[in-house]
Amino acid sequence: MSARGINKVILVGRLGNDPEVRYIPNGGAVANLQVATSESWRDKQTGEMREQTEWHRVVLFGKLAEVAGEYLRKGAQVYIEGQLRTRSWEDNGITRYVTEILVKTTGTVQMLGRAPQQNAQAQPKPQQNGQPQSADATKKGGAKTKGRGRKAAQPEPQPQPPEGRITGFQTTSRSDRADCDNRPALCGASPEI
Repeated sequence: MSARGINKVILVGRLGNDPEVRYIPNGGAVANLQVATSESWRDKQTGEMREQTEWHRVVLFGKLAEVAGEYLRKGAQVYIEGQLRTRSWEDNGITRYVTEILVKTTGTVQMLGRAPQQNAQAQPKPQQNGQPQSADATKKGGAKTKGRGRKAAQPEPQPQPPEGRITGFQTTSRSDRADCDNRPALCGASPEI
């Protein structure tokens, strides 16, 4: 097959929501992402800063969709390489269209930054034994022990995403992707953008 053009999209943006992961009848995963990209500039007439945000619908397949569902969260900064695809379907006699970025086996999704921490996670947890933590212990980064040589309980480490580049390795076949292109309901794709 010879290429008669190049269809490549590169995005660096932030997730607007957690990934929506669904499974098609053969068991393959499909993830939908909403990625925001923004640009800002100074208005020459008013001197005010202006910003424009574009929202992009991104669709991932197979193992890549599962990994995205496990590690990506709202607010995370991501680098995405994929292909632009417009598909159509009938909705009560009306032809609807949606344009998406498909990330197939040749595409890439890379996590560039973590989602902003929520306030509940950033605050220190109260002592389990009900004793307040002393100011000295807080400054040193840990709670005091009660003379028995035991250390205060440490929070469990959070799972870390794989290092480096996550590429679109997957187990879905071409016919599975074709089904998703032709019948979006199979892949859990909603008709709205």
